Amino acid sequence: MSEKLDSIIEQLKSLTLLEASELVTEIEKVFGVDTSVSVGAVAVAAPVAGGDAGGGSDEKTEFDVVLSEVAADKKIAVLKVVRNITGLGLKESKEIVDNTPKVLKEGATKEECETIKKDVEAAGGKIEMK
Repeated sequence: MSEKLDSIIEQLKSLTLLEASELVTEIEKVFGVDTSVSVGAVAVAAPVAGGDAGGGSDEKTEFDVVLSEVAADKKIAVLKVVRNITGLGLKESKEIVDNTPKVLKEGATKEECETIKKDVEAAGGKIEMK
């Protein structure tokens, strides 16, 4: 490995979990990637996505799930659901709940959206699918 890469790896080792989470968020924003997708899923999904080059259906298959509203008396319940959905820590999840509208999940399937919507609405929040 080059010295540059060794230096970056050493710097990454010294990050706190919060700093690492913020780094991942910034990488997603800057490079337009979704780090929640596993490598195996990318390898399987890539050929499928490119396979329909000729005039297939225009039906949308991927959605962004947005937490649009949270009742003030339901914030704690919604916070727990947000943590389960996103895998984020308490502080990051609280930031999402306190600053709606915020994207909970990008590129979710319709089934994932329905499950998330059911869970969040049961806890007292409102969801939009975009």
